[in-house]
Amino acid sequence: AYTPPLKEHGLDGNNNWVISGDRTTSGFPYMASDPHRAVTLPSLRYMVHLNAPGWNVIGGGEPVIPGVSIGHNDHGAWGLTIFETDAEDLYVYELNPENLGQYKHKGKWVDMQEIEELIPIKGEKPRKVTLRYTLHGPVTYIDSTRQRAFAVRCGWLETGGAPYLASLRINQAKNWRQFRKANTYNHLPGENMIWADRKGHIGWQVVGIAPIRKNSSGMVPVPGDGRYEWSGYLPIRKRPHVKNPAKGFFATANEHVTPETYKHWNTIAFSWADPFRGRRIHEVLSEKKLRSLADEVALQADFYSIPARTLIPMLDQVDLKSELAKTAHAQLDGWDFFLSPESVAAGIYAMWERIIYRESNRRFIPEQIRPHISLQLSRIIQWLEQPNDKFGANYERGRAEFLVETFEMAVNALEEKLGNSVEKWHYGQENYKHSRMQHPLNHLLPENLQEKYALGPLPRGGNSHSPNATGGSDNQASGASFRIITDLSDWDKALMINSPGQSADPESKYYGNLFELWAKDEFFPAYFSREKIEAHTDVKTILNPRP
Repeated sequence: AYTPPLKEHGLDGNNNWVISGDRTTSGFPYMASDPHRAVTLPSLRYMVHLNAPGWNVIGGGEPVIPGVSIGHNDHGAWGLTIFETDAEDLYVYELNPENLGQYKHKGKWVDMQEIEELIPIKGEKPRKVTLRYTLHGPVTYIDSTRQRAFAVRCGWLETGGAPYLASLRINQAKNWRQFRKANTYNHLPGENMIWADRKGHIGWQVVGIAPIRKNSSGMVPVPGDGRYEWSGYLPIRKRPHVKNPAKGFFATANEHVTPETYKHWNTIAFSWADPFRGRRIHEVLSEKKLRSLADEVALQADFYSIPARTLIPMLDQVDLKSELAKTAHAQLDGWDFFLSPESVAAGIYAMWERIIYRESNRRFIPEQIRPHISLQLSRIIQWLEQPNDKFGANYERGRAEFLVETFEMAVNALEEKLGNSVEKWHYGQENYKHSRMQHPLNHLLPENLQEKYALGPLPRGGNSHSPNATGGSDNQASGASFRIITDLSDWDKALMINSPGQSADPESKYYGNLFELWAKDEFFPAYFSREKIEAHTDVKTILNPRP
């Protein structure tokens, strides 16, 4: 039988939100952003404060990209999350039987462009390869038997599509108008950009290259003979946006947030992240109260599980078989649905969710395509809430059997992993949910140096569906390594965290000094004023260029 590994669905997403000053204790807007990427050592992002004539900006970015992609200047703050955009098409070409290096386009045979490259290979002689291109992009496969070729056209390969280059303009924006104008240059990647300024305005603008397809959806391959060309790109100002929303806040978490009134539906994606993180954030932000900065800290660190809130009551409707399963089920009684590290109920539920996800993919996806596609948990829960013939002729009985079987599998897996004492099945422990960071080249180091470069383990909570997203298997592989929260009443109140530290040198005290703070979902003050910075300076480095 096919038994995939016990791991959660992968995660590559983000959270962000802006709140109007009418809903905050300071009377000024808040901006919070926590991009979710691979949790790495060294950290993917780098915290920086750039100060020069006409330039004063602080926040986080990646060392290989310009400017500050998430942060604030003297006037406003901005953050980002992924906005799903389909900017790729697969083209299929008829090839010339007499010359497979030619493809038909607009009734004529056109030569593929060929580039020869020499690829060095360890232990072998360099190998010469020929790379082929059509007018649409790189050729990925040639079927000489059927005389067909396949090539991919990508919006992100277009001239001027440099990722995050617009950050340099955004970093100097003083108001919503200038922020939107700066984002007209924000070609890559597709993002939900949010904005808040000291004049009290908040807003949302989607950015990224969005091809205009007049006679195709982008969902399936199309002939490359000229009938399915793109009609340019949608101007970024026409992508979804809002200024000062009536509800007093705007939040995104990679879920589908495009308003129903939007007209350009063929320029956005057809699939989105599971809605659970976004739904939880909206629930919290919709509460009738003035929010403090501490509330935003709590929300970024929130381990609440909406899937647990939906799935746990289903167990009350079935008859569990083993005494171990019944004992484990009793631990879920009265649970608050927070996937906290110290919680036994969280440990039991998290394993059950993994098994539900694994078994659903095994049972409901044909084996031949299983390596290439996976179900979303939201669809699985929808089927469980409204059983259909996937559970057999007797839907209700089939669903009950599925719930019992998966829960029994979960408790058996936990018994094998953590022992037969259910009360010791708490979630955040070294051989369950934790964070241990290793340098990607750690395995090449001598044994006596491997531990020097590694950090952890430290307990973690949550999973890929909680706002405080901790994707991956037992060892957290992805999530928010960088976070920022700003209260625009005072830039010195801003909070940041970046794990595990700023330095990539294990000899430096800044190599892992933020790791424990991050693992506890805590922050440090990101001072902005010169007075505060100078009062808290530890090390000063002056670089004098040679004359």
